[in-house]
Amino acid sequence: MKFKEELKDLLNNNKRFVSDGKILKNKVVELALKLDKDLIKLLLSNEIIKEHFFIDVDETLIFDKEKFMKFVDNKEFLPDSYTSFKNKIGLTANGSYISQNKEVVLVWPYKDCILEGGQEKSDEKRKEIFHNEILASDEIDRLLNPKVFTKFKRIDKNGEHGVGEIKETDNLLIRGNNLLVLHSLRKKFAGKVKLIYIDPPYNTGSDSFKYNDNFNHSTWLTFMKNRLEIAKELLREDGVILVHCDYIEEAYLKILIDEIFHRENFINSIAIRDSHPSGLKLSAKEKTIIKIKSSVLVYKKNNLVINPIYQRRSEWDTHFNLFVDIENNRLMKYSLLDYVVDNGIVNKEFKLNESSLQNKNFKEFAFINRNKIFQSTKEIPKLGRKLSLANKDSVVEYAKDEYALNGRRLSPLARSIQDVGFDGYKVEDLGKLLCDFWDDVDFNNSQNEGGVSLPAGKKPEFLMARILTMFSNAGDLVLDYHLGSGTTCAVAHKLNRKYIGIEQMNYGKDDPVNRIKNVIKGDRTGVSIDLNWQGGGDFVYMELAKLNESFINMIQDANNKSELLIVWDEMKINGFLSYRVNPNLFDENIEEFKKLSFEEQKKLLIETLDKNDLYVNYSEIDDGIYKIDDEDKKLNREFYGDF
Repeated sequence: MKFKEELKDLLNNNKRFVSDGKILKNKVVELALKLDKDLIKLLLSNEIIKEHFFIDVDETLIFDKEKFMKFVDNKEFLPDSYTSFKNKIGLTANGSYISQNKEVVLVWPYKDCILEGGQEKSDEKRKEIFHNEILASDEIDRLLNPKVFTKFKRIDKNGEHGVGEIKETDNLLIRGNNLLVLHSLRKKFAGKVKLIYIDPPYNTGSDSFKYNDNFNHSTWLTFMKNRLEIAKELLREDGVILVHCDYIEEAYLKILIDEIFHRENFINSIAIRDSHPSGLKLSAKEKTIIKIKSSVLVYKKNNLVINPIYQRRSEWDTHFNLFVDIENNRLMKYSLLDYVVDNGIVNKEFKLNESSLQNKNFKEFAFINRNKIFQSTKEIPKLGRKLSLANKDSVVEYAKDEYALNGRRLSPLARSIQDVGFDGYKVEDLGKLLCDFWDDVDFNNSQNEGGVSLPAGKKPEFLMARILTMFSNAGDLVLDYHLGSGTTCAVAHKLNRKYIGIEQMNYGKDDPVNRIKNVIKGDRTGVSIDLNWQGGGDFVYMELAKLNESFINMIQDANNKSELLIVWDEMKINGFLSYRVNPNLFDENIEEFKKLSFEEQKKLLIETLDKNDLYVNYSEIDDGIYKIDDEDKKLNREFYGDF
């Protein structure tokens, strides 16, 4: 007892480990895992603690972190009313760390587990509340089995209709937990998806990804890992996945995806300027380097052919400063600036600089005379160089349509004329090859694209149109399982891609379903004008058939403790409780349950539910207890085919 009290006192005297008068057990364990220097110094400051958790090897003290973490994580250390109540009703689990290595590169607590997630609606902003249920591999039973879909409807410009059949060419919008939907898609779509784009929660600490458990980085990585593994199975051999992320998790995420997709399949990290240094950001300029970019990690599955993208030049390349014309069968050279001024193309105040393209007359002249405007380069064959040096200060044609001046090759502006724009709607213009830094995407005017307003994290249609043009072709299948406001599916619809979008939350009037309805009706925002979008097409909407998920929604929607007690009474009768829960013991100790905080009561009730039964398994579609109607049974069988 004295030893426990010594450790409690030691931790209580450090602000890092205490919040609201309570020791943050999870924080202590996380820092021990990281071999935090300050924690180790603190432990060494107490002789009793030092003797217990440090081993003397040749006068060098070695910290036994495993022993320390097991001790702190033990339910007997820092017991609380929440843990006490869980023990009384039988809702206990082995608190030790999952130690299976499986010869992986990246290791973190719970790495080989399934992290189940859920979301709830918030009127102010997107807020995703995850069930945060960590299930070891020996606990996962039917969780990832294919699920039953329900509430089918086909939506076109004339409204909503019943679904007579599920066709191979159907676009799909699916409501439900994305991990379970992805596993339900495996049989039908394994090896068929050309492109996956996801914009997951960034885990910034201020965004929507807020776990109530230990190891924030670890839980986020586990959350991502579970989904990336099944996503890889859905990709074609020539498929590609693009993961949009922030610097908070980019390094961790790259190591994780290297492991899943293999490092040799990493294509590049695209830096995208998504904001400007202005406003409140500048108040921190003395403390940090202002962030104005996000990243997109690009991985292929095995083989990948990229469609090169050229962006429209807004600045004139001043190296193009020579105009060459034919007079009396001789090639005559002029200064480009002198030529356009002397011939009245522009006025005498005109300067040849980066802003020259702002002059409409000059840009038109340059475009028409693309084969007469040149810059000099060093590349030239030996014979061409010899001929050129023999005719000093004269332009010579050393091969058909190949010119040189004073031993240097002349490259025409025509080679900078490229097809710019999006798939199927490209136009010729002065262009430059798009590389791994995209600074021309406007994030400021995308808030209301598609008739929905989700400004937090919403991506511009221009960005998605570029990605789809670069990495896919018309008719290819595109998947986004963090659909959010629906940008991916909206642009895929306009660019004649087949698509699947998965979203758990319902945003009401700002829901992606409403956005795609607007697209079908001929929405003129985003890239619609560039693509001459006129509307049309359709999609099929469907949802996962809920079981325990319905109770989770009821728990999350409860407004007070009395409502939670009503939910518990319903759960005992119609819910599927964990095998570890003894409902009779729960009722016998109900007074202790009432003393827990409102949030603790919510969390505990969710833990009592069996996560294998969040939704109806397809294998049990004929079980009368689930009340799946004949029409839904028919459509599910069409979707899954022979099982």
